[in-house]
Amino acid sequence: MDNLGTKKLFIFDLDGTVYIGGKAFDFAVRFIDRLRRSGRRVLFFTNNASHSSQFYFTKLSALGFEPRREEIMTAGDVTAEFILRHRPGASVYLLGTGELRRDWRARGIRLLTDDNITDGERADIVVSSFDTELTYERLTHAARLIRLGAEYICTHPDRVCPTEDGFIPDSGAIAAALTAATGVVPRFFGKPGAETVDMILEVTHLMPDECCVFGDRLYTDIALGRKSGILSCLVLTGETTKEDASSAEPDCRPDLIFPSLAEADAAVFGQS
Repeated sequence: MDNLGTKKLFIFDLDGTVYIGGKAFDFAVRFIDRLRRSGRRVLFFTNNASHSSQFYFTKLSALGFEPRREEIMTAGDVTAEFILRHRPGASVYLLGTGELRRDWRARGIRLLTDDNITDGERADIVVSSFDTELTYERLTHAARLIRLGAEYICTHPDRVCPTEDGFIPDSGAIAAALTAATGVVPRFFGKPGAETVDMILEVTHLMPDECCVFGDRLYTDIALGRKSGILSCLVLTGETTKEDASSAEPDCRPDLIFPSLAEADAAVFGQS
């Protein structure tokens, strides 16, 4: 626990950790403000790629977190950066929201349209994500392209997304449908992928032992920390229970467990 206070970078998941739906946790706003005022650095990282980083900047600002633009990163950012660096010029069929498609086109990724696919054009890469606008037609296009040999990538493995009304199917659920239809398992990005850790460390110029990550999911947030040497802190305000953590596999077991970020605040700064 004493080690937590020595960290230079505090990485925060969003859904289930600092807010649920459109409601911020007041204690999260307070904790993050205190971290910044103490000279520590903050990074908001969400696997939810249904929106762009700009969307999260606007949302976090409205909720009172006063983020800086460079403090926000998504699984969509990591995946896009991988394609631009390692698959330059590749044609991509993206199962993602219109917002994500617009963001990727603006970055210079060559996205195929449904008209391209209908006309018989093949994709070099199929990417699936948390597509809240998904249609059966587009799911069918993606499955056919994968069977024709397109590389299959998924922005993040989250199976469900927490909302104020309960859990809804997320990117991992869509990927499971495509895998069932094609027999192909995608390469997953986002948390807990190594590419995500690499991008965080590259941007912040820090080492893993100088960082900690807070999140509510064992197989993404906590696994990210366990696989990379980053201190992993589970909060119980989202998907995971204390019983889940106790029975988790070693590579998904948190270093620290807090009922919420309120208790993490007390651990770093003391009761006040």
